Amino acid sequence: MTADYLRSKFDAALPYDAYLATGTAEQQRRWNDVAAKLTLTAEQKKLLGGFTRTMPVLVVSGIWCGDCVAQCPMFDLIARAAPKTVQLRFVDRDQHKDLSDQVRLNAGSRVPTVLFLAEDFELSGLYGDRTLARYRAIASRQLGPSCPVGIVPPGDEELAETIAEWVAEFERIQLMLRLSPRLRQKHGD
Repeated sequence: MTADYLRSKFDAALPYDAYLATGTAEQQRRWNDVAAKLTLTAEQKKLLGGFTRTMPVLVVSGIWCGDCVAQCPMFDLIARAAPKTVQLRFVDRDQHKDLSDQVRLNAGSRVPTVLFLAEDFELSGLYGDRTLARYRAIASRQLGPSCPVGIVPPGDEELAETIAEWVAEFERIQLMLRLSPRLRQKHGD
């Protein structure tokens, strides 16, 4: 995946609200129910607000997907806390198979898959489809082939743990970008 290819995918992607609008009323309700339960701590807001490097973030998603219902509103909350640096966009997994086929995890087209990009669209990180907290919560409820559909939002503790892990991943990429010799030379810092 070249930077030019990733830039073209990012340019074709939708901002959160426009992506959410592609879903049915019921799908939108599910995403909004999760969003209504989410909060960032003051420390998380301060951390995110202190980001200095531009970070395009491209999410391969499925509006129908339970894991996307549970996590994509978190990405929006994180991006809103860092509006000058985190540029968040979404593509549908099935409509962008050329991309989703290249970011398969464990031989599957898993969603959400998050591509963290540098300001020049160089791939800086790939993360998906669930954080450790999310895997632990799901494993404690079920160990089988079924997938949660997002009908009921995750509990408050699971949401808090999952968003903390996502904030940490955004921070990890931000630090990678801040410490990148290539970008430090470019920015003179």
